[in-house]
Amino acid sequence: MAPTLPSLDVRRLRSYVLRLPLFTRIILIVIAIFWILELQQVWNVVQWGALIPKEINLATMYRLNTYPLIHRGFLHAFFNTLALIPLLERFESEHGTLLTGAMFVGPLSTLPAAAYLLIERGIFRQNAEILGASIWVFVLLGVEGIKTFKSNPYFSISTFRIPTWITPLVILLFATALIPGTSLLGHLCSVGVGYIYGLGYLKILAPPEKVLRWIEGKLNLLGRLPHYVSIDQKTYEAPTILALRRDPRLLKIPPYLSALLILIGVVWLFLLPLNEYSRRTYISENALLPGQVHTYFGGSEQNVFNAYKHEIQSLTGKPHEEIAAKLSEIFRSIGLKAATQKYGYRAAGEVYSGENAYAILQAPRGDATEAIVLIAAWTNVDGELNQSGVALALTLARYFKRWSLWSKDIIVLITSDSKAGPQAWVDAYHDAHSPLSAASLPLKSGALQGVVVVDKAFDHRFKTLHIVYDGINGQLPNLDLLNTAVHIASGQMGIRVALQRMWKHDNSYRDRLETMLRGMVSQGLGHTSGPHSSFIPYHVDAVTFQAVGDGRQDEMALGRCVESTFRSLNNLLEHFHQSFFFYLLMQPQRFVSIGTYLPSAMLVAVNFTIMAIALWILSGRPPKPSVESPKAEKAKEQEVELVEKDGMVAAVPLKDLAVVERQLFLPIALVVSSHFLGAIPLYVFNNTRRETLSQTLVFSALANVHLPTFVAVLISGYTTLSSHRLVLLQCFSLLLLGMFLATLATLNFSLAFLVGLLAAPLSFSGVPLSAENGDAPPKLSFRRKLVCNVVLHLLSPPLVVWALCKVFGVDAGVMLAEAAFGWKVSGLWTQVVVCCVWWPAWLVGAVIVSPLL
Repeated sequence: MAPTLPSLDVRRLRSYVLRLPLFTRIILIVIAIFWILELQQVWNVVQWGALIPKEINLATMYRLNTYPLIHRGFLHAFFNTLALIPLLERFESEHGTLLTGAMFVGPLSTLPAAAYLLIERGIFRQNAEILGASIWVFVLLGVEGIKTFKSNPYFSISTFRIPTWITPLVILLFATALIPGTSLLGHLCSVGVGYIYGLGYLKILAPPEKVLRWIEGKLNLLGRLPHYVSIDQKTYEAPTILALRRDPRLLKIPPYLSALLILIGVVWLFLLPLNEYSRRTYISENALLPGQVHTYFGGSEQNVFNAYKHEIQSLTGKPHEEIAAKLSEIFRSIGLKAATQKYGYRAAGEVYSGENAYAILQAPRGDATEAIVLIAAWTNVDGELNQSGVALALTLARYFKRWSLWSKDIIVLITSDSKAGPQAWVDAYHDAHSPLSAASLPLKSGALQGVVVVDKAFDHRFKTLHIVYDGINGQLPNLDLLNTAVHIASGQMGIRVALQRMWKHDNSYRDRLETMLRGMVSQGLGHTSGPHSSFIPYHVDAVTFQAVGDGRQDEMALGRCVESTFRSLNNLLEHFHQSFFFYLLMQPQRFVSIGTYLPSAMLVAVNFTIMAIALWILSGRPPKPSVESPKAEKAKEQEVELVEKDGMVAAVPLKDLAVVERQLFLPIALVVSSHFLGAIPLYVFNNTRRETLSQTLVFSALANVHLPTFVAVLISGYTTLSSHRLVLLQCFSLLLLGMFLATLATLNFSLAFLVGLLAAPLSFSGVPLSAENGDAPPKLSFRRKLVCNVVLHLLSPPLVVWALCKVFGVDAGVMLAEAAFGWKVSGLWTQVVVCCVWWPAWLVGAVIVSPLL
């Protein structure tokens, strides 16, 4: 956890709302009215008032003023309003109601719109619409950025000086990355207009103060209108950043904001199964033509299949070498070029060895530059003999040999197992193998375009075709391949299709959510889910066809699915690229793309960054002054400095301009050391024998109970960690955690989201953000340390791993052995994230709340 949530003062909030100036209130009411009007179906408010470049003409010039007032839905209006209120209220308080109304109804609305139209329509020739009060938000941020730059030109971080005027641009980039549908160009135009206004070049467009005073006096606006701000009532504030950083209310916001972001991220995820946030699948690559050909596999092929199955049953229990030799003999009898490959890996104290057999059917209409792969593992992922799957692969190889329509080579691969064998073969195919672990391939073809794996480990008919698609480290095949397989199986063949072991799926919200969450867990673990997983890191799209259940579908139906899929892959003119590589499936015909689901993980990651920024501000506050005599205290209060701004002079107390020199070396050294320390559990778990992995996990969980105390004692023996140092320690730890998770979310969304949720308490433990009146960070109370210790130790990574194994009924030793195998053989880096990102952040958080510090 990180700083506790301060109590919400409802009276202050009510007082703030009641003190909002007039024009700010009017804008809020107008936005609310337009949102209510959007609920009816008779008049399309968005189409009427949005800034749509092609709709602008003399009759629709009103759009230049109406577009900031109109929003798409409640959330859009709510969050824009929430961001606009404090900025607009501040502007109106400084400039008066009349001037604010004149500028925002006029230039500050029309100039961003004109700039956007000029670039969007005149240069890019596009027609993207923009709407929403965020346009005003970024105008005001640009104004504030210039004001801050005039009074405090640079942020100083160590020896680096960063200009303060770039703050609105940084916020703009974050908003564009995190919020889907955001107009980067529209907001850039708004920031640009805000910069120009802040520099004073737009003052010529503002009504003269004499005219404003004459209007106020003539109409007696101050007496007639409540909450009206007169031109003579406007306030002149001290330098904005320096005044703001001393405001004790500033640090009360981040804990609430962080908690809100986590909540929104979770709610966002749970909204995805709804029709409004997900889409039906579709084929992007027109050349695939799935299900458009007639399949002929069947009839006499059933007898061939039975004969091959009898051959396979006779090989049960034989050595791998004998099996590979027999399979090669079968391939040669068909008329194919055949070869074998031996391999052997060591992981978790066990040896994974075997011999692959494969054959290449050269395309009659090709030049050996491209190939499709058909795989059947001798034993499937559950360790069962894949007798029907291997027999079907051999039957299909014989069947394909009779056709002259192939434009791509077909490789038929029989591996000894479902994990090490495919990995050894694909590594050797791309010359990325170690000669000590896998032999080179004597036969090769062209670039691999697609892979289909056949898995049927029983003799009886099947009911459902389970399509497995998860790759190593959460990578996924192109969605077009999956859609092709689903379309052929369910549409052309009439076979029921299942994903993520959801055997009963009635398309309800609950089933969609469960399918999506199962997919996220599988992608987050990043493990090998089948022979296809080894191909995806090489950008070779692959899926597994797994027959499950007891129904009316036989092996010939499964063979026809493979035949039709291969016919579609044979049509490909280039590698899969048009559809999505990042998606979440919630049923075979419904998915969510990365642009829709990514913000949920990003919001969770950003909460750490926000708390890090708040802690950085807290670390810059000077220590609380010692108690002195009233006379001395009064004399110090009289020490002021004159600051000139906008032609006005303000007396600012020197204590508000004081800057604390941060001691950065020790906190940075401790945070970096903790991340390097993560290499120790990473090495231990990846090099421990399978039989002792469960005991190692238990020992690690027990060691984590005492490790923070030991580290705290070690640090206390050499130096004293003051409150400022503790704040900086937590600041850098959360900053790195947020940065790592935000980066990881673009590669493995599921892992980033799950780790972010489990690490979320780190944002609300440690030094509380409750310093009053700009004081330095307070020390942690014993009660707070005790509560934080209990929560953090319950969420320590080893204990969480052990608890999850118990919940899902998985043996911890088996799971950790699979992780070690993935690390040694497949390049799995899930444990790197756990040991070198999550665990170091947890350790730093636990050290900060240690009773010995």
